[in-house]
Amino acid sequence: MYTPPAFAQDDLATIHGMIRATGLATLVTMTDEGLIGTPLPLILKEDEGPCGTLYGHLARPNSQWKLEPRAEALVIFPGPDAYISPSWYAAKAEHGKVVPTWNYSAVHAYGTPEFFEDPDRLLGIVSALTDRNEASRSAPWAISDAPDDYIRARLRGIVGLRLAISRLEGKQKFSQDKPEADRAGVAKGLAEEADPSAREMAGLIPR
Repeated sequence: MYTPPAFAQDDLATIHGMIRATGLATLVTMTDEGLIGTPLPLILKEDEGPCGTLYGHLARPNSQWKLEPRAEALVIFPGPDAYISPSWYAAKAEHGKVVPTWNYSAVHAYGTPEFFEDPDRLLGIVSALTDRNEASRSAPWAISDAPDDYIRARLRGIVGLRLAISRLEGKQKFSQDKPEADRAGVAKGLAEEADPSAREMAGLIPR
C-alpha cells in the first residue's frame, strides 16, 4: 500500500483497533487460477503471535480455500472514508491552487492462510463472531439459542480460516499534510455533509 510518511500508522495497538472497528474485511489470495477475493467478518486475537492472528470462515463451496496460495494472502480492512472538496480549503480563497482528494484509513494484513474443518473449532469461531456482533443488543442472540443439531448441520457448510499475521500496513489519510486553516475548513465542511461517513471523518481531522 502506497503510504507517504504523513499518513503512515505504525502503532500496533492503533492498527489492532482499526482492525477491530472493521465489520467486513476482504481476503485476497493469488492462486493458479488467478486472484480470488472473499468478503469476510474476522476475529482478531491480538496476543496470538507478534502481530496477532485472524480467524473466520468461508462457505464450503467457495473455491478459494481449495486453491493453494502462490504467495502470502492479503486481508484488507477498510476504515472511514470521505470525499474532500477543494472548496473547503482556506487556500482556495487565497490562490485557488487546490484540487479534490479523498480521505480514508485502511489496514493491510499479510500472512499464510490455514483452513480447517474441525467442527469444534468452527463452533468456537462462529460463536465468537456472533457474540461480538450481538453484544450491544438489548436481547443478544446466542448460538445456543438454536437447536444443537441444526447448528452442527450448518457447520458442515463452512470451512474455518486461521491467518497468523506476518506483517501489517496501516494508513490514516486525515488531511495531516494540510495547513491548520485548511484542516479547519475540511472538518467544518465534512461536519455539514448529509453523509454519515463524512461526518465521521470530520471528527478524525487533526486540529
